[in-house]
Amino acid sequence: MAYGTRSGSTAEIARFVARTLRDEGLDADALPVSETTDIGRYDAVVIGGALYTGRWPREVRHFAWRHRKTLRERAVWAFSSGPLDTSASERDIPPVPSARRAMRWTRARDHATFGGRLDAKAQGHMAKLMLDDDRGGDFRDLDDIAEWATGVAAEVRELPERL
Repeated sequence: MAYGTRSGSTAEIARFVARTLRDEGLDADALPVSETTDIGRYDAVVIGGALYTGRWPREVRHFAWRHRKTLRERAVWAFSSGPLDTSASERDIPPVPSARRAMRWTRARDHATFGGRLDAKAQGHMAKLMLDDDRGGDFRDLDDIAEWATGVAAEVRELPERL
């Protein structure tokens, strides 16, 4: 798991996905993209990015671009977190353009969008405006996230052994 987060919600999702993968019998780490340097030791990678103003964070996009050659040699999945409503639990939301580009660069197999969280600890002008407009809350659906991660685990188990 390599992720980019601002307020911690995406990090929590990444850790939950990693824990689900471990529960499914796989070795899994969850690290911020800034700390994920040796991806060559992994057979599969999940990249997660929080959505801010309709795009993935710059550091996540740069991670995907910088490591694209190595990532193309691995199985890659991606997720976004961010809708501050129940829409992600009600229907599939396609990746935003910046996530879609990163998926092309890395040849990612799948993408899921999960609801986000915005609470009173959130930083930034836009977050404060949204909270003032009563648009905060926790919209993450752990059952949906676990189901997706379990599917990823099933695919990883089917991967051929790397030499």
